[in-house]
Amino acid sequence: MNIGNLLTRHARYQPDKLALVFEDRRLTYREYNRNVNRLANALLEMGVNKGDKISTLLPNCMEILEVYWAAAKIGAVAVPHSMLLLADGLKSLLNDSDTTTVVTCSAMVETLNRIRKDLPAISEDRFLLIDGADTPGYRDYHALTAAAGDTDPQGIEIHEDDIYNIMYSSGTTGDPKGIVISHKIRVAYSTLSASIFRMTPESVMLHSGALVFNGAFITLLTSMFLGSTFILHGQFDTEAFIDTVRREKVTHVMMVPSQVVGVLHSSNFSAEALSTLEMICSVGAPLHREHKEELIRHLPNRLYELYGLTEGFMTILDRNDYEQKTGSVGAPTPFFDLRIEDDRKNPVPAGQVGEIVGKGPIQMVEYYKRPEMTRRAIVNGWLYTGDMGYVDEDGFLYLVDRKKDMIISGGVNVYPKDIEEIIVQHPDVMEAAVFGVLDEKWGETPVAAVTLSKGATLTAEELVQWTNERVSAKFQRIRRAILLKDFPRNAAGKTMKRIIRDDFLERNIINRSHKDET
Repeated sequence: MNIGNLLTRHARYQPDKLALVFEDRRLTYREYNRNVNRLANALLEMGVNKGDKISTLLPNCMEILEVYWAAAKIGAVAVPHSMLLLADGLKSLLNDSDTTTVVTCSAMVETLNRIRKDLPAISEDRFLLIDGADTPGYRDYHALTAAAGDTDPQGIEIHEDDIYNIMYSSGTTGDPKGIVISHKIRVAYSTLSASIFRMTPESVMLHSGALVFNGAFITLLTSMFLGSTFILHGQFDTEAFIDTVRREKVTHVMMVPSQVVGVLHSSNFSAEALSTLEMICSVGAPLHREHKEELIRHLPNRLYELYGLTEGFMTILDRNDYEQKTGSVGAPTPFFDLRIEDDRKNPVPAGQVGEIVGKGPIQMVEYYKRPEMTRRAIVNGWLYTGDMGYVDEDGFLYLVDRKKDMIISGGVNVYPKDIEEIIVQHPDVMEAAVFGVLDEKWGETPVAAVTLSKGATLTAEELVQWTNERVSAKFQRIRRAILLKDFPRNAAGKTMKRIIRDDFLERNIINRSHKDET
């Protein structure tokens, strides 16, 4: 069960079918396979062996896809990293992952040069550059591949339990961890997604988010499993997204909430332009109800919502279930189990909030080199998500919030998502992020950060008043509001709430002596 065989198969049985579109390049499966084989053979000639770790520091490009599939063919382990990493963080992850080869671009050369002396496992000839051919200390990626053969590598036995990826967590709630994923797990991604999202060999899939984000592998792997067409954008741009969907007759897209909001607010948005879409799957963070309902008004029977963790659990709210299960993030997919537990690991009844615990065929192998952390996360085969939620009488899951994001105010559990759902109903607000700060009287109290629609004149004081008139309880009242041009985001497009909060505290925006009037 080697996912690298998929490309070889399509190159043999449907060689002239359009496989990949990136910018002005359009590759058939035959051409795509030859390019990947050249890289695979070049890596073998360099001495890269089965099990060796290949780290990528690349934007969305043809080359990162070639690395992913070449690694699969030779049994190497692909380790994607975000280009947003700074020197110390990058050094830590390259060493933690035992990387022996780096494929990168000129934008990262300065950062890498600062830490190369601290990367003992990577020899001087194992830094490959996809641009800037004459850069000292880096080998020319394209010269290496041009000189290599384009036939499939032979004689490498790859088994289903062999490791394919180490995916470092996005770090929205803490230090990144290496999540180990096997070939078998990636096969499960592709086969389950094809069924869940009603994908076929005729589907056209567009990906505009970062390819280092685990959610990218849903459409990437499924398009390869089915032999569909995969379109890649260099980065997300609302106008390019809408134009590509219209021109290429795109059928399936994965989007994080900020991208959905951006498309809905685009001057070029229209139901007609996006009429070929059969799936719009929101992933990565909760999509607030206000935005869901607006999307469904324009494009009915298309929205799926995926709740999941890279560690390996997911539920899906199917496009046909939204009206009956408004607010839910869906039900476990086939072969998955779900339960809700209290702090003592006892199951709780329907309707009661507790920690979401699940298991299924995409569950990670382990946290890389962190056995104790793995044992805490996976207990008796069940993955403890750290997220809070409840199920209804029909078994559908409702996400309340992350355990770590929960605010305890006056002894009451306050869930930021409940407040965010209110705030985004304001016509001037595009996005909201609520977090807790220390309060002498209440222990913690909520603060809201927002981004505003273009041309909005709303003030922070007005937003505080508007919100506090509409929340369901006094303990949900926000103490302050801050207006930001944009939220800090990780490579996946997720809002980095922790950074907003830390920046808020570092700037000492709160007047510590201020007393809440509630």
